[in-house]
Amino acid sequence: MATKGLMQRLNEDPVICAEGYLFEMERRGYLQAGAFVPEVVVEHPEVVRQLHRDFAHAGSDVMEAFTYYAHREKMRLIGREEELENINRQALRIAREVAEEYGCLLAGNICNTNVYEPDNAASADAVRAIFTEQVQWAVDEGADYIVAETIAFAGEAAIALDVIKQVGMPAVVTLAAHRTGRLRDGLSVAEACKMLEKNGADVVGLNCARGPDTMLPLLEEIASVCTVPLAALPVPYRTTPSEPNFQALTDPCHAHPSDERPFPTHLDPMTCTRMEIADFTKRATEIGAAYLGVCCGAGPHHIRAMAEALGRRPPASRYSADMSKHYALGDDPSFKGHNLEYGQEL
Repeated sequence: MATKGLMQRLNEDPVICAEGYLFEMERRGYLQAGAFVPEVVVEHPEVVRQLHRDFAHAGSDVMEAFTYYAHREKMRLIGREEELENINRQALRIAREVAEEYGCLLAGNICNTNVYEPDNAASADAVRAIFTEQVQWAVDEGADYIVAETIAFAGEAAIALDVIKQVGMPAVVTLAAHRTGRLRDGLSVAEACKMLEKNGADVVGLNCARGPDTMLPLLEEIASVCTVPLAALPVPYRTTPSEPNFQALTDPCHAHPSDERPFPTHLDPMTCTRMEIADFTKRATEIGAAYLGVCCGAGPHHIRAMAEALGRRPPASRYSADMSKHYALGDDPSFKGHNLEYGQEL
């Protein structure tokens, strides 16, 4: 396992945490869009293991257990609540196995419950119960820290943080800012992150929902008021000021069923290139972000681009593009002249 903890690493260098397992597993045919429950953890653990390896190979410093939406409410929705503990422990053990192979940190993961309601004590109790059992399983299985992610209510984020701190674990809390840029209970992301910092969060910031261009302005707001490390994990989609979150994206070139909303399975035309992710990485670190990643829609190539933008050479960089070796577009002296001439027509 890793010899340096999260905070020691952050004090020395940015940390990359690959996310986005849900969309990648859906693309590969092992997870259903809509419910987005990670049944693949128990049905095809070898696929999850390989995806962890792919992300580690590409430069992720963290293996985040694939327990997003593996909580009691989501498991109830698909009729598999009795498998709740098994799926959590299995996900943690798979991630730990790969973390040990690559010297990565192991992160436990909790997320939005979809049962939280502001000013509703019963819902707050239900959320706390959901988080408590998942956090305890992560502690049992040797997690180095806990990520509470994709949370759109400041109140729910506060509960998540409290549960994590009660077991003495470092806490990374990342919020999801949708179309309005504010949280669902009215706070700005900067106000919410400042509250979380005051309550003991070790890292605060944003993940999911927004692509690079529309996340950056909100990161600037957070950086202006918070002093703990800043997290920045956008989705790899070309969101715009008029369509700031990936649920709101439309595709002007193609009509889609269901009110022309490409989310979640027709977002391909709006996917960011590696160059765009590298550019985001540089801009986010200039703002002060130190905990970096890419969320729903990310592939290992995006993580490699992020690592290389930080000046790193993960194992996958051995295979980074070198167009000088292309038969028609390259410049090797051994290439045939007629092929190089034809390259001007490609």
